This record gives sequence, structure tokens and C-alpha cells, in this order.
Amino acid sequence: MDPIAGTGDGKTGKYASMLPEQAPPRTPLEHAYRLLDQEHFCTALYFVLALITRLYRIGKSPTVIWDEAHFGKFGSHYLKHEFYFDVHPPLGKMLVGLAGLLSGYNGSFEFKSGESYPEGSQYYVGMRIILALFGVAMVPVAWSSSGALGWNKRSRHLLAIMVLCDNAWLVISRFILLDSMLLCFTFTTVHGLLMFHQQQRRPFSTKWWFWLTFTGLSIGCVMSVKWVGLFVMSLVGLYTIEDLWDRFGDLKMPVRTYLRHWCARALCLLAIPLTVYLISFKLHFMILSHSGPGDAQMSSLFQAHLTGNDFADSPLEVAYGSRLTFKNMGYGGGLLHSHIQTYPVGSQQQQVTCYHYKDNNNEFIVTPVIEQPQLPAAGSEAEKTAPLRMLRNGDTIRLRHVQTGRNLHSHKVAAPVTKENYEVSAYGNDTVSDANDYWVVDMVDDMHQGKAKPGMQVQSLTSRIRFRHQNLNCYLRAANAVLPQWGWKQVEVSCDKENNPKDEHTYWNVESHWNDRLPAGNTKLYKSPFLRDFIHLNVAMMTSNNALVPDADKEDLLASMPFDWPLLWNGLRMNSWADSATKYYLIGNPVIWWGSTVSIFVFLGTLLFYLARMQRRHADLSPASFNQFVFVGKVGFFGWFLHFLPFTVMARVCYIHHYLPTLYFACILYVHVLDHFLFNDATARYNSKGQVAPPEIVYPDSGLRRPISPAIKNLLFLIIAGAIVGTFAFFHKTALGIDGPVWKYAGRKWRNSWNIYD
Repeated sequence: MDPIAGTGDGKTGKYASMLPEQAPPRTPLEHAYRLLDQEHFCTALYFVLALITRLYRIGKSPTVIWDEAHFGKFGSHYLKHEFYFDVHPPLGKMLVGLAGLLSGYNGSFEFKSGESYPEGSQYYVGMRIILALFGVAMVPVAWSSSGALGWNKRSRHLLAIMVLCDNAWLVISRFILLDSMLLCFTFTTVHGLLMFHQQQRRPFSTKWWFWLTFTGLSIGCVMSVKWVGLFVMSLVGLYTIEDLWDRFGDLKMPVRTYLRHWCARALCLLAIPLTVYLISFKLHFMILSHSGPGDAQMSSLFQAHLTGNDFADSPLEVAYGSRLTFKNMGYGGGLLHSHIQTYPVGSQQQQVTCYHYKDNNNEFIVTPVIEQPQLPAAGSEAEKTAPLRMLRNGDTIRLRHVQTGRNLHSHKVAAPVTKENYEVSAYGNDTVSDANDYWVVDMVDDMHQGKAKPGMQVQSLTSRIRFRHQNLNCYLRAANAVLPQWGWKQVEVSCDKENNPKDEHTYWNVESHWNDRLPAGNTKLYKSPFLRDFIHLNVAMMTSNNALVPDADKEDLLASMPFDWPLLWNGLRMNSWADSATKYYLIGNPVIWWGSTVSIFVFLGTLLFYLARMQRRHADLSPASFNQFVFVGKVGFFGWFLHFLPFTVMARVCYIHHYLPTLYFACILYVHVLDHFLFNDATARYNSKGQVAPPEIVYPDSGLRRPISPAIKNLLFLIIAGAIVGTFAFFHKTALGIDGPVWKYAGRKWRNSWNIYD
């Protein structure tokens, strides 16, 4: 008998209450809503959508696009183990080299701008795909990070959609560039910070240590890709200082526990990032073991160990008649150099500069002063039999430029850039000379012989020497002053009137040394400490980065000013604009860029409003809601401010892609403002005294607003998300490639300043 219908004793429904109540079947729309509430499903969904957008048509253009000309070439150097120099740390470029290795690239392509990749080769597609995976990761990371911000699910989806559908983030992720890695590690650093913040009430737990360590590792990675990573490190630093200050006010916390907090942060947020940064340079030096185009940026001792350099085989002791190159030992120093061009100012004699690349114009010969016996003619029998005269500490010499035959010279004429110093030029020849060509060898010390003594022999590579002008008593110096275009932007060489014995920019060493009458040296005699090489390279990077200033007499059509970026004043053409080329235009999604910029001011105004209300004893938010509002706002605003401000004071040339890490923090503020006013009911639950109000009651005069219904919230979400996605779709060709004449894509010039057509 059916137990629900009844039983044999005539009593019906005896067991009906024991059966579970059956829910009505869900509609497909309800199933979709249920899936969108699942964290792992959304993460996977955004990962798949990011894969589609980042990889679609990624190999469409078989030409070198924009800065692929630089970073593809650097990747080639790793595959060929050739030492090169660049202004960025090495981690990102090593990953470019790894992408090339995994894609079957052998390092032979020159990556000339606009050049077509070899016909039939697909390695460039593989390299683009591997590096695009960092851009893919940005979207699910942004989604996961939003979970720690206390937002409504709609707001979380909006942030992920913004990262997914910004055209600038998309196009920058699709080529052989460093920016996708920089952005990815910036996102992961913010993610680590937010996840660590969630563990603050469980200090020293496993998750607490994990997220603190994760944040430190991520900081190390982002700093090792570009120095822009220092800005997000500053954000973490400000958060840490505030956190430790708050804990300092906790009188219940034992001093020992407080000190543990300091030690934990010093270990994870300072030691770990520095270790990652150091390891990246150590690997950089280990991989680039052969001589290459960037040798001259490093010390002579470092270069002596590169395969292909003969420095270590050069004669050890220097003699009169030796042909030499002199390396300035200041950080970032180059090689003493001269060329046939003359100064257009001052004495108008032959220029003497410091040059960072190997060149025949770097070579000088040590010759005696006029009053001393001269050297026999080169190649003569007398030269072969004449006794060698070794160069010693305290000798007065002339340095004759090999290519032009002129002598290193100084006089009472102001240097062209460093006016307080004397000009150094090249003057005269073997027979035409005066006392202003005389330089006294002032030895500092020697790696083998120790502290300098009178008459000590000068040795190549290991001796640190200064050149004192005999008449003017000034010292030959090459710092970081750069000559104008007439001096080929090379480093100025001057004669410093001040005798500062510790100024390493007045220190020189013999780098290359040629003398057939002297025995060869030995590589085992030379050692180059890693930390000194590390510091030397970083100072050289900093010096070169600061020198990237726009020429006053040239207009850079790609450059832009920092205050142009928040309002999307212009875009950037990434390659040829010919009708036959697949064209890429770096321009952001206007709905995202303009909205995020406005949100910065909306947030600041709202915060000021709440603070003013609190001063008047009105509590519009509960303490927990206000703290969360301020915390997310601080992450967004200070992240934006710390990334944006440095570019406004930099002298170096800037481009719109420099704003892309900054944009993420503006987007966080954008969504935070939308969440606060539209999607989160925190402001609707408290009256003017901070008292909880029943949801069905509204107090007209209490400052309490009626909660927005879920249907209205969904409609607002669809409108905003639709505007973002629709604008992205309208501009998608700028990132995925514009084929044919640009004018066929009408309506894409939303500002007169955009050069998408003209």
C-alpha cells in the first residue's frame, strides 16, 4: 500500500512527514545565478574568458610590434649567453628568454622594429602566448582579490569585467613585452596584501605566514621586472607601518609578541623581496657569461671573466708606449673617449667624452712629456731593442689619442655642462704640445699590491689611478653630466678643481692593454665580487634611466604627459599605420578610464562628508562598515597616488602604458564607490545615531536611505557591465588588430586628440 496515501489500519498520511520536501525544479536562469555564486566556478569562468580574449588572433601580425624590438632582442641575448645592458632589472627579460627557449627560438633573429619574422617560423607566436598567460592571470587574480574587499557579488563581478575588458590591458598583454609580467605581479602583490589583512586576527597562524610570505615573494618578483614595482612595495610598506603602529597601542600585547611582528615583517617584506631581487641578478650574471654589447657598462674586472674578452690576457704591468683604454670606476662610468668632432663652445678644440661602448676611439698611448726622451718609432728596430720604461705612481705623462694623434689636454676654460670644472679636450700632436698636456699619475691602490706607494708600478685592471693635471692641479673626472646632441649625448669629461680623494668618478683603471713586448696576464689574478657587480649595474641602470629625457629639438609622437593619462587624452600607435599592416592602437576603455578617474574625487568627497558628519556626532555607518570603507579606499587611493605621483616629477620621457599599473587602483576605487552607493546596503541599516533599523522601517529625517531592491541592483549592474563590455566590443579591433584602412572603422575617435585616424 502507498505509505503516503495511507496504511492498512485506515489511518492516512502516517508517514508523510518523514519524506523530504521536494523543491520545485529550477529554471536555467536560476541555475546560472547559482553557478555565479560559486567562487571556483567564477574563477574558472574568468580564466577561460581571459584566455579567449588574450590569445585570439595573437599571431595575426608577423612583424615586430613596438617594444618587441627591445625585449625580444634581450631574450635573444640570454639564449646566446651574451652580456647586454638595459635600464630594467633582469627577471622579466629572463622570462622572455625562457619563452623563446620553450618556443624553439635559437636567438638568431635581430628583432628590428617593424621587420617581419622569418617566413615559416612560429616561435614568435609561442613567445607571445607564453607571455600573454601573465595577462590571462590578471583577471582571475582580480576576481579573487575582490573577495577580500567586503563587496557585494555584483561589485566583484564588475572589477573582474573591468580587468577583462579594458582594451589597453588587453593589447599590452599580447606581445613580447615586460608589461604583462609587471601587471600580473602588481595584481598578485595586492592580492597577497588583502588576503594577509583578512588574517590579522589570527597572527602567526599558518595562513597568516603563508600570505605574508606570498606578498614578499610577489614584491620581489614585481621589483625584479621593473622598478615601477617599488611603488606597490611602498603601498605595502605604508600598510605595514600603520598596522604596526596600531599594534603598538595595544597595551595587552606583550613586548615579545610585538617584536615578533616586527621580525616577521622584516623577514617576509624586506629580506625575501631583496633575496628574490639578488637571485635574479645572480642568474643574470651566470647566464650571460659571454662578451656582448653591454660589456662597457660593467667594471673591467667583471668583463675580464666574460668569454670572448681578452682583458685578462692583457699584459699585467703597463709600460710607456702601451696602447690602453681607461675605464672610469664611478658607478655607471664609461670609457675615456675622443673623436674628431670639436666643441661648439669653449675652446672649440677636439671633444673628449666618456663612452659606454667599445670603439677604436677609446684608445690612448702612454707617451713621455716633451722634456724626456721620446719613444722610438713604432715598428722600428730601435723600438724592439730599447729598454722598457714601466709606468709608475707619480710619473708625469701625456696620453695621445690613437685615432687622431692629439693629446689629452685641459686649460682654464669652463667645461660645457659642469661650468665649475675645467674643460678637457684633445690638442696638438707628437711635436706640437705644451704643459697643459701633462698629467701626473696619482695611484690610489692596487688589488694585488695594496695601498699605493711612490714608484709603485701601474697594473692593468687592478690598479685604481687618478690623473692630476700638472698645471691646474685638477683631476680628470667623468660623472653623470650628459653632453647635448652635439656631443652625441655622451658623458662629459672635465677637470675637477676640488681634490676629493674619495670621489670614485675621478678613479680610472686600465681596461684593455696592448703591448707586444710584455707577457700576457692570467685570468686567475682577477676576481670580481658579486655584490660590487650588483651595485655597479644597478647604479648604471639608474643613471641611464634618468638620462631617458626627450630631446628639446625633437617631437616624440608616441610620448605623453602623466596628466594626459587619467582622462585618456591620447593613445599610442604600436606599429606601422600602413593600410596593408595589421595595426594596433594602445587605447583604454573610456568607460573604465573616465569613470575610474571621477571615482577618485567621489571617494575623497564621500570620505570628507562622512568625517564631517562624524564630527557633528552623526553615524551614517557602523564602525565596522566605516572601517571597511576607509580600508578599501586607502588601498585604492594610495595605490593610485603612489604609482601616479612619481611620473609627474620624473624628467624622463613617459608613455601611456606607464599608467597601466596605476589604473588597477583607480578601478578598485571605481568599483568601491559603485558598491558603496548602489550594491551594498551597509549605508541603509543605521540611523543617524548608528542604531540598527529594521529593514522594513525608514526614518525620513534620520539620514537613513531606503535599500535598493535586488531587481534594481541587477538592472544597474547590467547597465554598467553592459556599457563596459559594449565599449570594449566597439574598440576591440584596436587590441586584436585593425586590418585594412583605418578610416573604415568609423566613430573610434572619441577625442580630437586621439591620432587613430591622422
